[in-house]
Amino acid sequence: MSGGVVVVGSLHLDVVVTAPRLPAPDETLMGEAVTLVCGGKGGNQAVAASRHGAPTTLLGRVGGDVFAASLIDNLCAAGVDTSLIQREDAAMSGLSVAVVGEDGEYGAVVVSSANRQLSADGFAFPEGARILVLQNEIPEVVNRAVAAEARREGATVVLNAAPMRPIAPEMMGLVDLLIVNRIEAEQLFHIPIRSAADALKAAEGVGADCAGEVIVTLGSDGLVHRDKEGTVRHHGVRPAPVVSAHGAGDVLVGALCARLAAPAAIEDAIAYAQSAAARFVSTPLRDRGIVRVREGTGFPAE
Repeated sequence: MSGGVVVVGSLHLDVVVTAPRLPAPDETLMGEAVTLVCGGKGGNQAVAASRHGAPTTLLGRVGGDVFAASLIDNLCAAGVDTSLIQREDAAMSGLSVAVVGEDGEYGAVVVSSANRQLSADGFAFPEGARILVLQNEIPEVVNRAVAAEARREGATVVLNAAPMRPIAPEMMGLVDLLIVNRIEAEQLFHIPIRSAADALKAAEGVGADCAGEVIVTLGSDGLVHRDKEGTVRHHGVRPAPVVSAHGAGDVLVGALCARLAAPAAIEDAIAYAQSAAARFVSTPLRDRGIVRVREGTGFPAE
């Protein structure tokens, strides 16, 4: 698996509802369409890494329901190695429900289910793999165990700290590259971020508990990168028509890690990943995932 990427993370079936806008608290809106998309941050990032040229393996967990086959089929269709996927027959597979407005903004609720039972027991980091990718939709004890194993094998550990939760110093000390969006950066660094200039200040002020590189993504404002030497740079992006921003961050992470595994320099990988994310936000939802659907029902086939 020379130059490969290993993703350890979540698998969810995403129920994506399109509506004129996001609803306010206590408000009921009439929606326009429902799309079933294979997702979960782990699944999304593994698919993106594979589609952008990296041999990719996913360690994840599915339930004993009809969604599991669709989730695994989607990974296989993208060329992801699924040999490490675990199954929890007594649980449901992970599920998320997202509402996408006409302006491309979205909000989502995630039910982790089988992902909470993911185990690192017996995990051996694949020989020759360069990059380990983690997120916060699985237990931190799993993240910590696989990160330590990857470090022993000389691999680079990338943590996309989403959704945000407290990160133990022991875990942070294993991270070579931390990736967060502006909301997660605010929560992690305790600094309001309303602009690229705010993100630059936040990245400059990151303490010793985060000694690795840091990327703060800013959507249409690009991203901010703090390198190993502590130098902070803003990387802008060209405007792109937005169908939906849902999943764009995962595409950026997957494409970035695929280029780092090549290997490519971080600055080149960032530029490549930003272009990949820009193309993705312009892609119709129906073209973003492969879900087997029983004709006329909207439910995955068994």
